[in-house]
Amino acid sequence: MVLWTQGCEHHCPNCHNPQTHDLHGGFLCDVEECIHQIMEAPLQTGLTLSGGEPFLQAEALIPIALAAKKKHWSLWAYSGFTFEQLMADSKKRSLLELLDVLVDGKFVEQLKDYRLRFKGSKNQRIIDVPTSLKQQRVVLSSYDTNNQFEK
Repeated sequence: MVLWTQGCEHHCPNCHNPQTHDLHGGFLCDVEECIHQIMEAPLQTGLTLSGGEPFLQAEALIPIALAAKKKHWSLWAYSGFTFEQLMADSKKRSLLELLDVLVDGKFVEQLKDYRLRFKGSKNQRIIDVPTSLKQQRVVLSSYDTNNQFEK
């Protein structure tokens, strides 16, 4: 299941979802309705937070993330912020700490590679969040296959 958030201040050139940049666009969805949809979903096993920039709405997403975790779902998020930037902001960090995987960093058109899985450009990292939090440093997920394409 994917929850698309509205609003992004990164404005990465050639972003995959430019329609989500407007902070006042989209539509309002009640947090309780999102939680209800998660609790009633019979076949899903994970939730991805995307957008826009999900961490601009971190406080509202925390109860939604907790509902997904209650169902033992995996929880991913895509963010133009880096792991380090999210760690430095207590509100954003609270959401980060619930994630299993974070794909971080702005999309950079010059670093785009269609062979990449789960990310758009080579600068982005696919981070194992629980391990990174325990080790107090960024630990890449086994999903991050960036190096296999290096020459």
